[in-house]
Amino acid sequence: MENKNMSEQEWKEKLTEEEFHILREKGTERPHTGEYNLHFEEGTYKCKGCDTPLFESSSKFDAHCGWPSFDEAIEGTITYKEDKSLAPRIRTEILCANCDGHLGHVFEDGPTETGLRYCVNSVSINF
Repeated sequence: MENKNMSEQEWKEKLTEEEFHILREKGTERPHTGEYNLHFEEGTYKCKGCDTPLFESSSKFDAHCGWPSFDEAIEGTITYKEDKSLAPRIRTEILCANCDGHLGHVFEDGPTETGLRYCVNSVSINF
């Protein structure tokens, strides 16, 4: 399992250009284009960078936002960071706790009991 000690050059060699852009440069895939947006099979979604289990399929729902959405993460697998890149709007970025790969953002507008919507780039995860 890769971790935070990999150099950016090692990441460039491991990931595709698009994966590198999203996971390491905090990019975003276009809405409604991701492989897992409307994917609802039973199983576990893992970080594309290091294979850490992040989300169970039981927490996935269709938020109609164009990206895979989950209402909770597997405990201890996500790091949260304030994101001011769209200031004055402040968002909460979600990162893989193992490799610091950018996954997307979490919002407090989810329709389930948790009230959360983890909005994740399909490119940053595997199933």
